[in-house]
Amino acid sequence: MKLVIAVVQDKDKQKLSKRLVKAGFRATELASTGGFLKAGNTTFLIGVEAGQVEAVMTVIRESCQAREKTISPMSPIQGTTESSYVPYPVTVQVGGATVFVVDVEQFAHF
Repeated sequence: MKLVIAVVQDKDKQKLSKRLVKAGFRATELASTGGFLKAGNTTFLIGVEAGQVEAVMTVIRESCQAREKTISPMSPIQGTTESSYVPYPVTVQVGGATVFVVDVEQFAHF
């Protein structure tokens, strides 16, 4: 058995959730927050048999789109060096999905 952990942007959450259900996969959704942009994410926990991992990955790939976002300059954080401060707007890639697949040693459902 495998555990697929997918961290997706909140904008893609509904689409992914609906497509997982339609494909017959059950998932647990956890609210999470990104580290760099402090933006809302959703982390999906999806337990599947090893042979179903590629099918789940396809659903995730088709549901979560990367997009560009321009972020405004942020004031320097106390304790950081000035070289890490960018005083002008920066375009970064957001969205898509970050996916981990891990082996499950034991599974129980009570």
